[in-house]
This record gives sequence, structure tokens and C-alpha cells, in this order.
Amino acid sequence: MPAPVREAIESASKHYVNLNELHAAVGKKIAALLGCEAALVTAGAASALTMGTAACVAGKDPEKIKRLPDTTGMKNEVIIPKEHRNGYDHAVRNVGVRLIEVETAADVDRVAGERTAMMLYFNHHGPEGKIPVEEFAALAKKHGVPSLVDAAADIPPIENYSRFLKMGYDLAVFSGGKVLRGPQCSGMLLGRRDLIAAAAANNNPQTDAIGRTNKVGKEEIVGLWAALEHFLRQDPAALWKEWEGRCATIAASVSKFPGVKTEVFVPLINNAVPHLKVTWDGKALGLRPDEAVKGLRDGEPRIEIRATLPDGLEIGVWMLEAGEAEVVGRRLAEVLRK
Repeated sequence: MPAPVREAIESASKHYVNLNELHAAVGKKIAALLGCEAALVTAGAASALTMGTAACVAGKDPEKIKRLPDTTGMKNEVIIPKEHRNGYDHAVRNVGVRLIEVETAADVDRVAGERTAMMLYFNHHGPEGKIPVEEFAALAKKHGVPSLVDAAADIPPIENYSRFLKMGYDLAVFSGGKVLRGPQCSGMLLGRRDLIAAAAANNNPQTDAIGRTNKVGKEEIVGLWAALEHFLRQDPAALWKEWEGRCATIAASVSKFPGVKTEVFVPLINNAVPHLKVTWDGKALGLRPDEAVKGLRDGEPRIEIRATLPDGLEIGVWMLEAGEAEVVGRRLAEVLRK
């Protein structure tokens, strides 16, 4: 976390506050910064999924809020593209809803009805399905159903904070960590004022609510606000150049090995910032990607990298501190040399 975020967290830790008032005040600040109707700080992006779903199912009705995840007599079906099913949809199922899988727009027209509480879209999985992100929002409007898009890792570009809401989504979920570099246990739910108010009614610090276990403290609430203000002040071009420089530093450390190739790439969706791809001929070098991952993990300092390629590694650099790209390059060169 940058210094302004740490300072804000330390400052907040020294004061007693009314959490509901703090949530409301910081929510207004964030909404003003991002140009949306309303915002709620949550205990991570997954918590924002839970709170958004609870808002669409129970609303602000105290009796319904107390009964969740018992959804008897409530709208309790959530439409989701079949290809979007993943571990994070558990955060939605926590509310007691049933996920209804669809593959086409015609499927949505067929299953949307009086029991439909929400339509859910995971932007990361958009290219895998048959319904584009814009069309899914339009389908929700057509059927008068609230829609929620998970875009937890879709910053940058900064415009994404408002792009999905302008597209027609009623709620959008973002992480407070990742490239924003706020508290790792924080997230944001952005969108319609009435739904954000309903999400807050289902959230901590309300005692008898499904979100009571999703506690986000005053330190995280203020810390996320500070992180967002700090991030919006940064020069995107300068940040991009810095990330590319880190990739170049690591590449220079390993390209001297015969058969080792490096390439800077930017993922289409999710953490769409410069990454470094390092590949090699496993037979010629006598090293598999998973062995390289283990070598980095078992050395000093320990370095964690995902082995997502059959012939190499993908290295994320945007979370590194100054000087750490050199360390990663040195350690990776050691592993390749052995």
C-alpha cells in the first residue's frame, strides 16, 4: 500500500466512529470521485457480490433481511451465463439463491420471470460465453431485472469504474486491492442509489444480517477511499512505462540463456497491465515450468509465480516495489542456470 493509504489507516485506527455514518460519508466521497450514483465499501470484491445479491433479494425489508439465506416467498433466482460459473459464484449462492444457467439471449427470454431477483455477469469470462457484456445488460433492462457485473480486476483503465454502469448495469463490483493498492480485504459495490442503500442494510454493522460476517472496519473504509484518491492522481502513462520497465529488467536477466524467449503482453481482460511471458524448450533446458515455480518458491527470497503456460511462466510486475524486479530477474536466472 502507498504511504497515503497507510497514513489514512493509521489515522482512522485512533478514532471511534459510527460505522453507518462512516459508510455513508465515504460512499458519497467515492461516488463523487467515480461519477456514479452511490457506492459501498465492502470486505473485498467477493463480499460485494454477496451484498449486491442480498440487496436484490431482500431489499431494505427488515424481516427479509433477518431471514436470509432462507428466501422463502422472495425472488430467489439469479440468471448467469453457463460459461461464467466459477468459484466466486459461491458468494452469490450464500444469499440462498438458485443460479439459473443460460447460454443465449433466447434462453434469458425463456427463463426470466417473477422469481428472477438478479442477472449476474462475470466480465472476466465474457469472451467464453455467447452473450456479450453489453447485450447482457440490455437483456436485464428488457426484463426489468437488476443486473450486477463482477469487474473485480478490470482496472485499469480507470474508465471501467463508470463504463459498466453507463452500459446499463445496476451494480458493479471492484476490488480494493490489486492495482488500486488499497487494503487487500476491501472492495467496492457501485451503482443505483436504492440498491446500494439496500446492500448497506444487509451489511455490517447491522447485527442480524447476512453481511455481519463480512465486516469491513473503519480502517479499511478510510483506507480504500485514500487509495482511490491516490490512484486517480497518478499519471496512467507513467505507471504503464514503469511496469514495462520492470518487465524489461527481468527479461534482461534471463534472455542470455540459449532458447529462452521473453515477451511483454497485456491480458485482454483482468489485470490488463504489462506482464512478462518467459518461455523455453523444456527438453533442451531440462526444466519444466512447474519445476521453475518450485525453484523460485524454495529459494531465498521466496517468489511466487503461477505456472500457467505449458512452456514457461507468466510474471506479473505491477505489485512489485522499487528494486524487486531486479531480485525476481536474479532469482529466475539462478533457477534457469541450475
